[in-house]
Amino acid sequence: MVRIRLTRVGRKNQAYWRVGAFDKRTRRDGEPIEYLGAYDPHAETDEEKVRVDRERVEHWLSVGARPSESVARLLRKVGIEC
Repeated sequence: MVRIRLTRVGRKNQAYWRVGAFDKRTRRDGEPIEYLGAYDPHAETDEEKVRVDRERVEHWLSVGARPSESVARLLRKVGIEC
């Protein structure tokens, strides 16, 4: 099963998250099938905080990928229904 979830990158105290499609059994910072976007909680505006490739996210959702709770919240912010 494929999950759309976050993986942490960035420095200590400067967290930056990448949104990716992962096999369910992969560890948190493991190798993704594909990166779909990014989440930067330190950005100034909401548009800069969440950036995703809408077409690819919709593709993965259409083939049965399930977003994690946190990713589902982020996708709702950018207007993608899960």
